Amino acid sequence: MISTLPHDLNPLVLQNPRVLYPLLFHSVSQSLLDIAGDPKHLGAEVGGLAVLHTWGQQLQLHPHLHCLLPAGGLAPDGSRWVPCRPDFFLPVRVLSRRFRRLFLEGLERLYDQGQLTLTGRCRELAEPTPWKRLLATLRDKEWVVYAKEPCDSEHVLKYLSRYVYRVAISNHRLVALEDGQVTFRYKDYKRGHRLRTRTLEAVEFLRRLMLHVLPKGLHKVRYFGLMANRHRSQRLAHCRTLLDQLVDAIGASERVEADPAWADEPARGRVQPGDACPVCRQGRMQLVKTYYRHRAVWDLSLAVPDFDTS
Repeated sequence: MISTLPHDLNPLVLQNPRVLYPLLFHSVSQSLLDIAGDPKHLGAEVGGLAVLHTWGQQLQLHPHLHCLLPAGGLAPDGSRWVPCRPDFFLPVRVLSRRFRRLFLEGLERLYDQGQLTLTGRCRELAEPTPWKRLLATLRDKEWVVYAKEPCDSEHVLKYLSRYVYRVAISNHRLVALEDGQVTFRYKDYKRGHRLRTRTLEAVEFLRRLMLHVLPKGLHKVRYFGLMANRHRSQRLAHCRTLLDQLVDAIGASERVEADPAWADEPARGRVQPGDACPVCRQGRMQLVKTYYRHRAVWDLSLAVPDFDTS
């Protein structure tokens, strides 16, 4: 899932990254916990990790969070795992409006407490009228939230390797440095993700690059909900147990459906040699080779270094 701040906030974010980036983390994670916990939607406690990105393809300021979550959550009483629908997690419009409300409420608190730096392009916001005008503009916008359908563990690992330690631009996108100008490649998302090149003066290139240097001590990866550091080990162990029970139950029901004569047999959970094929429902399975399940399939903590706070 991706949650993006409106560009109207860019000047304010540039002057106040130390308070506004944590507010972004809090607003996105809390909106996910609130909407997922609502019985009208998933009705479960979720958790995940959020990765801060501040750049667009042409190195312009574009603050947004990439969130990675399991496809489901823990029931309120902790008795079962609640899976989401195969192609749907949570309603993005509801998430967007909750995210907008939480962020703007936090922004108003920071303003009232005098914790925002308002100089340069933001100088006029020190006056009540321009400030209220900005808030009204932000409330009238639909904030962008995008959610992808659940994917398998291979895609999860690719996501982590691509985004957790990513910087604003990688070496393979650099084309040339000639006559004081830098040429680099970028994806033009407005025109079918076509690869194009852009040339900037070296000073302008460096200026854009430095926009994305985070303040010292500000972590770009944070955990929330079930994966919050204070109780992650215990909650994930419980979730793994519930997930294994869910797989056992699904495997048993599929065998009974494929061959009702097996209804009286003890449910073994896993597909065994001689079982009906769970896909075509015809013939019997023949064991050729055993591949032991990789831990990452159900390991919700994933292989991410624990270097951040909840």
